[in-house]
Amino acid sequence: MILDQLSCAALYWDAHPGFRQAFRFLMETNLSELSAGRLEVVPYLLYANVDHVEGRGRAGAVLEVHRKFVDIQFTLSGEEEIGWRDFSTCRVWQSAFDSARDIGFLRDAPLCWSRLPPGYFAVYFPSDAHAPLAGTGPLRKVVMKVAADWPHGRRES
Repeated sequence: MILDQLSCAALYWDAHPGFRQAFRFLMETNLSELSAGRLEVVPYLLYANVDHVEGRGRAGAVLEVHRKFVDIQFTLSGEEEIGWRDFSTCRVWQSAFDSARDIGFLRDAPLCWSRLPPGYFAVYFPSDAHAPLAGTGPLRKVVMKVAADWPHGRRES
């Protein structure tokens, strides 16, 4: 997991071959004008999910994991909080992993919580179980979904 301000994103561009393009999308797009929904950025490799939702609070947030995509969760407005737990320590599935949707939900409790105020992002790799939407009130956020197996050597500029 990585937690930082978007203004520091260039520090992480080389951590994954798709991060440069994902962070540039966040920095160069007028995100406040985006409607809720999915936007393809690089077909099959990178897309953005724009959410306009209500936070669920810690009690309503459920740990989730992904196998095919890395999440970069970025808060536009509202108070986001996300729980975290190392996936290798999780023991109880809430339901079977849905490979078509690349998501599985767990009954395990997060080990720690992170606040993501506007302008901050958190990166969750397939080894990170995370419980988003634990804040309260209206929330606008963008979740960049970056293919975990981005083709080696293919860096988008």
